[in-house]
Amino acid sequence: MHTTARTRRTLSAFGVVAAATLVLAACTDDDARTLEGRTTATSSPSSSATTPAASAAGRLVPGGETTDVVTGLEAPWSVVRTGDDGDALISERDSAEVLELTGGETRRVGTIAGVRHGGEGGLLGLALHEGDLFVYSTGEDGNRVQRYELSGDPGSYALGEATTVIDGLPSNSFHNGGRIAFGPDGMLYASVGDAGTGSDAQDRDSLAGKILRLTPDGRVPGGNPFPGSPVWSLGHRNVQGMGWSADGTMFASEFGQDTWDELNVIEKGRDYGWPEVEGTGGTSEGFVDPVQQWATDDASPSGLAVIDDTVFIANLQGEVVRAVPADDPSTSTEYFAGEFGRIRTVLEGPEGALWFVTNNTDGRGDPTDGDDRIVSVPLATS
Repeated sequence: MHTTARTRRTLSAFGVVAAATLVLAACTDDDARTLEGRTTATSSPSSSATTPAASAAGRLVPGGETTDVVTGLEAPWSVVRTGDDGDALISERDSAEVLELTGGETRRVGTIAGVRHGGEGGLLGLALHEGDLFVYSTGEDGNRVQRYELSGDPGSYALGEATTVIDGLPSNSFHNGGRIAFGPDGMLYASVGDAGTGSDAQDRDSLAGKILRLTPDGRVPGGNPFPGSPVWSLGHRNVQGMGWSADGTMFASEFGQDTWDELNVIEKGRDYGWPEVEGTGGTSEGFVDPVQQWATDDASPSGLAVIDDTVFIANLQGEVVRAVPADDPSTSTEYFAGEFGRIRTVLEGPEGALWFVTNNTDGRGDPTDGDDRIVSVPLATS
């Protein structure tokens, strides 16, 4: 695994990246295929979101040449940076390995024990907190979050013994959620998919189809909406991206089924409608509508990062990075359409860059030479 000097030309800071509204015909059964645990069609309704031809003034946009940070990864899922430079930790879903990226090279830090492979399960989300590495993975008895002490120095990190934060979370070969992140309140947030049973997303006694909020040691913190429960929000199908803007607003990206993928603003104790509602139209029933939705063929939104109040979203099926202004989340701009294939996650890179991670080697993409890779692009203010 190595860096490469190969660069790709991308959009300038002021380039025009318009997403045309698609007029799509109904599909036959032969057009359907499974992606991220849902059966989608090659045709679906167009998005209701506005995609402007150019970014509004004062917002972050990719503004230069792309470069490969590292290549040769196998089904990477999550990346967390370990410092101000280009060092990071990477989870590989199917090998269950945690890799360290330093100086443009990777080395194995450790293999997460007891990971059950298959479908969308495996080694998923990573998060760093006070010197510990938090890991979301699929075990024999369900999904779980574990904490590992991260010892050593850059270039020689090692994992200590695993401490269970929470386990027995609903799991399946699809809809496992898997994203973990620490919020501005210092609490651990974890997304749990509906594990294929949509009705569980509406059951407050089930942890399926939820976003959870926990202390770093796995206790239920004060301020949670339901006494004694780690549930923070409910009515989710499969959330794989979470992040916060500077004012504390929480955003989450979510896979729909056949019609709409969603970007939601997450609020304490609120119900986001699945499986009763997909996309907008649920407010009359007490559900929260998404602030933006996309046709499933155009999106499959996975990882999410908020950088200077711009929400960047990785898209698998859509093969784009979307940029959404946090102060006007009903609009978005697309970048890199079809240039890199499936994109699993995004994060803030060093020196004002955006990093995004391809996902073409997980059995659903079309790998090119060097896949999978982490790509860096400078960010500029429009």
